Amino acid sequence: MKENKTIWVTGGAGFIGSHVIRHFLKKYTYNIVNVDALTYAGNLSNLKDIEHYSNYHFAHVDITDQGAIQSVIERHPPDWIIHLAAESHVDRSIMDPLAFVKTNVIGTTNLLLAAKNLWKDQTDKLFYHISTDEVFGSLGPTGFFNEDTPYDPRSPYSASKAASDHLVRAYYHTYHLPIVISNCSNNYGPYQFPEKLIPIVIQNILNKKPVPVYGDGSNVRDWLYVQDHVEAIDLIAHKGKSGDTYAIGGHNELKNIDLVRLLCSVMDQKLGRPVGESADLIQYVKDRPGHDMRYAIDASKLESELHWTPKIMPEKGMEMTIDWYLKEKKWLQEVTTGAYQSYYTQQYQNR
Repeated sequence: MKENKTIWVTGGAGFIGSHVIRHFLKKYTYNIVNVDALTYAGNLSNLKDIEHYSNYHFAHVDITDQGAIQSVIERHPPDWIIHLAAESHVDRSIMDPLAFVKTNVIGTTNLLLAAKNLWKDQTDKLFYHISTDEVFGSLGPTGFFNEDTPYDPRSPYSASKAASDHLVRAYYHTYHLPIVISNCSNNYGPYQFPEKLIPIVIQNILNKKPVPVYGDGSNVRDWLYVQDHVEAIDLIAHKGKSGDTYAIGGHNELKNIDLVRLLCSVMDQKLGRPVGESADLIQYVKDRPGHDMRYAIDASKLESELHWTPKIMPEKGMEMTIDWYLKEKKWLQEVTTGAYQSYYTQQYQNR
């Protein structure tokens, strides 16, 4: 295997992307190019501990800009593209669907076209598209999503990701572009932007603000610790079969209200508060439009073919996540005020 291959990680300043970059830099000798537009959820301070690596490069690029992509290709032609850049928050997609179409559909198409033109008929390349289980729609009380589940997206976000999945497969079938796709369940862990459920619950408990829960809290999600996801990405990138899809799940189904109560209980212990004080902050709010009832993944293909299983169970993962956010209160304050953007201005604007 080529040891000095160049790997693009799009969205590398985001939550999952920053963990992918850190993992690959510490494990391999590849050249890693972080391709990120630095939108509200992209934060270069997520990578301050590895930015000194000589084989790490940052490219400030909006993937909807074909010219910008081509410019980076000329400087850092990729052998692999691990594509994580996306608008990802369902609530935002309901308010502004067009932004999701631009980034998730047009941006993905721009990257596919650039890869096709660069690689031509080379088969030792890889376009790895990382997607979501939300493209499959909503499950009832039983059953699981797997690689053969028909698509049934219910939100503008999931519809845009479904479209990008189909485009990636179309490039495989039409142009023979070497691709893999993975669809994962809900990630959690350090560096997650506080618009998602777990960090916003932690933040609100810290500040003794109401903890919002949609509807009656009975919606079910499968929770995957981010490092477990990163290790699955590593395996799929190196050993996955070209043209295949892999479902990645945490085997950790929880009702939203049970997850919130677990967080409240752990936070009370960590903060030395009376038992039940944080749970008193729970406030049921009007349900989100089109709120999918249940997601759950059957990851048996990934387990049997590539020998991956999740290692972190919810109780341990939630405690590790809470510990990180309590330690990194400054990070939490900076990302919620936009103060971290000054870091980019100071460090990279004149490069």
